[in-house]
Amino acid sequence: MTDTISIVGSGHTRFGRLDGTIEDLIVEAAREAVEEAGIDPAGIDAVFLGHFNSGLVTDGFASSLIHQAYPELRFKPGMRAENACASGSAAIHAGMNAILAGKARTVLVVGAEKMTHRSTADVTRALAGAGYQQDAAERELSFPQVFGVAAREYAERYRSPLDAMARISVKNHGNAMRNPLAHMQKEFTFEEASEVTNRNPEIAPPLRLTDCSLVTDGAAAVVLTTTEAAAGFDRAAQIRAAVHVSDLLPMAKRDFLAFEGPARAFAQAFDEAGVTLAELDFAEVHDCFTIAELLTYEAMGLAERGAGARALEEGTVYRDGALPVNLSGGLKAKGHPVGATGVSMHALAYRQLTGRAGEMQKAGAELGVVFNMGGSAVANYVSVLGTQRA
Repeated sequence: MTDTISIVGSGHTRFGRLDGTIEDLIVEAAREAVEEAGIDPAGIDAVFLGHFNSGLVTDGFASSLIHQAYPELRFKPGMRAENACASGSAAIHAGMNAILAGKARTVLVVGAEKMTHRSTADVTRALAGAGYQQDAAERELSFPQVFGVAAREYAERYRSPLDAMARISVKNHGNAMRNPLAHMQKEFTFEEASEVTNRNPEIAPPLRLTDCSLVTDGAAAVVLTTTEAAAGFDRAAQIRAAVHVSDLLPMAKRDFLAFEGPARAFAQAFDEAGVTLAELDFAEVHDCFTIAELLTYEAMGLAERGAGARALEEGTVYRDGALPVNLSGGLKAKGHPVGATGVSMHALAYRQLTGRAGEMQKAGAELGVVFNMGGSAVANYVSVLGTQRA
């Protein structure tokens, strides 16, 4: 079904503490994607924006900001998709659905967020809006606290995840050193990431500062078209599977550590694409907190529940391992401008598959997987992308 759609262009601003407005970021990413694809803007049938917002900026109606990129986009249909930290992937799915429904042939998808102009308390409060608001106990939990609870429960049920979490942080920061677009290009030693110090305090026990993703500004974009039309482009990568699984919002109604929504999304995507985990060349996954990446290893099948650390101990997820995870630096070091994250993952996967990932490049990459998560494993999007088939 989804192998009828391909990515033919990408755009990506630098992630970090950036000057300019949300509009500036959207326009910059949109223009780069269109120019990279080499298409006439007039040939774009619709535009889609992934943007969480939740009060982070005053632009509550931002979809038509994409139209500012080119005069030719005026009067093209536009809409905004919001699904917490998976808003970018939600926008990609909206664009894909327009193509699959025959309503469009070529679409432009942009994901963007402007966050660093707000205080940490403001950002924490905005992100908490993606949690369950009808239960006082859950409503009072920030997302660092939610994943802090997960880390404590993991230790009680299996074993302490703290060393594995520190190694994930070290790995992803090391990968980000090869990514000129990353927010933080700074390496950490295992000792620096594992020890609680004045420079690495506990944020939400037992989560340390080095376990938490960055508050970031940024935008990313992709141009989608039919695989038939993609044959006429210089560079293309097929979306061979795209699965969206949503779980219950209240955490009290599910076993958070089981990561059932992500596990189902991975299984369905692998089945839809007709691939196995062993065939993948790389993965970009949602490491909003290092414990989330550890749980993702188990959800995708790299290890049994409670044994995710094995993927690190055996070297599987490192740059030179069998399945490198977060070659971009992940949310942990690349940054997490919420609405941009899912689009960024797809854009960088596209660049990997077309041999244009620069120093991040995995030699000979032909197949990759993307996992973008909204909330506490509530909205789960998994895409399998591959090199363009003849």
